[in-house]
Amino acid sequence: MVQKPMSANNDATSRICLALAQVPTGRVVTYGGLAEMAGLPRAARLVGQTLRKLPRDTTLPWHRVLNAQGRISIPEPGYQRQKSRLEAEGIVLIHGKVDLKQFLWRP
Repeated sequence: MVQKPMSANNDATSRICLALAQVPTGRVVTYGGLAEMAGLPRAARLVGQTLRKLPRDTTLPWHRVLNAQGRISIPEPGYQRQKSRLEAEGIVLIHGKVDLKQFLWRP
């Protein structure tokens, strides 16, 4: 596997963070959708890796990112933290799933 130069990783991280910052309250995006918004098509896994590295006290709305089925992908205790934050914004989970037809944001 070829290592990307550090600047390429930093650029991708910046693009992901900038796109994430635009997701409005009460709406969600998928990992793949966020990658597309950041100009990084087919980079959903990179989005997940980037979000995992965010500091715990970040103000970015990381909790608004879900998998393609509308489910929370992170394990406990993060699952409950993400679920609580979504519910506080009026986003409802039914059987562990968000209705993407209702809550998905497309810029």
